[in-house]
Amino acid sequence: MREFIVEADGGSRGNPGPAGYGSVVLDAETGETLVEAAEYIGVATNNVAEYRGLLAGLRAAFDLDPDARVHVRMDSKLVVEQMSGRWKIKHPDMKPLAMEAARVFPADRVTYEWIPRERNKHADRLANEAMDAGVRGEQWSPANSTAELDSAAARSSRRGAAETLGGGAAEAGADVRAAGVVASPGWAPADMGAPATFVLLRHGETPLTPQKRFSGSGGTDPSLSDVGREQAERAGAALARRGTIQAIVASPLARTRETASIVARHLGLDVSVDEGIRETDFGAWEGLTFGEVRERYPDDLTRWLADPTAEPSGGGESFAATAVRITAARDKLTAAYAGRTVLLVSHVTPIKTFVQLALGAPPESLFRMELSAASLSAVAYYADGNASVRLFNDTSHLR
Repeated sequence: MREFIVEADGGSRGNPGPAGYGSVVLDAETGETLVEAAEYIGVATNNVAEYRGLLAGLRAAFDLDPDARVHVRMDSKLVVEQMSGRWKIKHPDMKPLAMEAARVFPADRVTYEWIPRERNKHADRLANEAMDAGVRGEQWSPANSTAELDSAAARSSRRGAAETLGGGAAEAGADVRAAGVVASPGWAPADMGAPATFVLLRHGETPLTPQKRFSGSGGTDPSLSDVGREQAERAGAALARRGTIQAIVASPLARTRETASIVARHLGLDVSVDEGIRETDFGAWEGLTFGEVRERYPDDLTRWLADPTAEPSGGGESFAATAVRITAARDKLTAAYAGRTVLLVSHVTPIKTFVQLALGAPPESLFRMELSAASLSAVAYYADGNASVRLFNDTSHLR
């Protein structure tokens, strides 16, 4: 029976923040690197990134030989103890990932070992390469990787792991990096159950909407215009015809609460309010057009367009901070509405962020999405942590 070693790691710059993972599959007998895998996964926690790294490594090993034995080495005490069955898994983000990892190989063919971080440098460097690529708006490429350890240290580390497996490894030959494989989450298995589905409705027009003015959570909090109320009525009627909405959650701002109230009359449902899905605070730019901001705050605007951590003038909220907030709201709501379809009545930036995170797209993708007033989008979230964008910027109900 063939034997592999999987070394995996994950990291998050912000926890939650921009995150990535790295995985290495080694031949237990020779210590040779067989597969390197890495991926930038958007905004996530350290633990989620570590589990994603484990899952990618196990899948890569399975692709090489589904009948193999695998020894997993990680510097995450949490993941090792949980996957070994000694610690309970309570967090809703990690449970489905752990379940999926446990299904890759039969349990009697996988063992787990905690190792210090300095012995997990290869996977750690891959994870950091993936995060660096994500900051540049790219995905990790094996062709540009410099993560493999120097040959002497790599062989020493791998021999120790091989002995743990009982392989009695001899002196390894020259280190060879095989063609890199970028692991992907893949399709969810058939037994994942019904997803939590977010139908994302942008509020109807306000007096500021046709003027294309910045209108966030730190401005005048305008109500809907007559046009916006009519748009909300049409959205409500269309959703009633579809008959799939089981709950409604709205941002606390006036325009979203009013839109949600109109839709709720059509659906016969109550409206809950969630602070987490409010619009970004645009600071001193609130109420201004893009042209006015460019004229008054040119340097701040240039930085904001280039860097997701840059804040609008006057202490507004960065896109990175918005993503952290939306991630927390997403996690809470997917747990609360598992297997159900919920209407989230929100704003441009939060809805685009839901979509960006679901796709694993870079932050600059927010500038490449068109989201009309009273438009409908939809994202489904599965128990294994995967997401599927099912609809984006549908305005057919407004015609």
